[in-house]
Amino acid sequence: MDAGEDRLFLGFDFSTQQIKAEAINDSLQLVNETAVKFDSDLPEFKTHGGVHIHNDNVTVTAPSIMWVKAFDLLLDKMKKDGFPFHKVACISGAGQQHGSAYWKKGTNQILRNLDDKKPLHEQLQNCFSIPDSPIWMDASTTKNCRELEEKVGGPLKLAEITGSRAFERFTGPQIMKISQTRPSEYNDTERISLVSSFAASLLIGDYAPIDLSDGSGMNLLDIRTKKWSPECLQACGSNLSEKLGEPVPSKQVIGNVSQFLIGRYNFSPNCKVVAFTGDNPASLAGVAPKLGDTIISLGSSDTVFSWLPSQTVELDGNVFVNPIDSNTYMSLV
Repeated sequence: MDAGEDRLFLGFDFSTQQIKAEAINDSLQLVNETAVKFDSDLPEFKTHGGVHIHNDNVTVTAPSIMWVKAFDLLLDKMKKDGFPFHKVACISGAGQQHGSAYWKKGTNQILRNLDDKKPLHEQLQNCFSIPDSPIWMDASTTKNCRELEEKVGGPLKLAEITGSRAFERFTGPQIMKISQTRPSEYNDTERISLVSSFAASLLIGDYAPIDLSDGSGMNLLDIRTKKWSPECLQACGSNLSEKLGEPVPSKQVIGNVSQFLIGRYNFSPNCKVVAFTGDNPASLAGVAPKLGDTIISLGSSDTVFSWLPSQTVELDGNVFVNPIDSNTYMSLV
């Protein structure tokens, strides 16, 4: 970026129905907004509301490669419209909370050696051990939830460790289900990402770490120590710590944009990527709250959340690590 040029800051939202990018300048003015809707822009995946509802009416998934192709399409749209990628100084974003993606063994080498002459989805189409990602609408893990609670000492004990009793949509029970019912695919999984860290991985050309705030919505993170809970990991799958990687604070810079993005879209090599987080933590951060404020969000799911100075242990609702200050917490109902 040339000295004196206006800097841009780019944000991505990987939501249930679409991927959206918004760019602002140093004056916080919105200078670009581009979106790709899964149902209408990618009809070949035959999604409804961005998802596949299975015959049992409780299993709900989305094709992992659809998210990649939508990312390709989004950046291609912006390039066609003349978006100045070289002015982007920093990127971050949000993903629908509780969704997960399963990268096949060997994929990290592919991510690190992408060919900027080919679209991303062509290079990653065979890189998922579980091609259909479980998402937040999935309710197929009731048995696994009860098993997880029992293994760690009951629902209140699990809430004390992870901030929540076991919920069907949470990633820990989803991982347990996959490890029990699809052991060969689970064993062939090199890394498990949340939608947020999955999106960030596409930007840095490497496995991006899970951030502490989105990681709190998994029933796997000890929200006091900010580390994965050994009891929860052991309950949900073998070698799970290796498959998850180390979590990081939500505000951490996790790397620069990949050589793929530099070559294909003319991003600056100095463009930083900050850890992505979940949509609910991002909503808290986005309204710039003060300690004690309560926020109401009316969206795909209606939520109430607030900034807490310390952890509370409840069976109803959820407590996450605060994305703004990882030494405090946020409550969500």
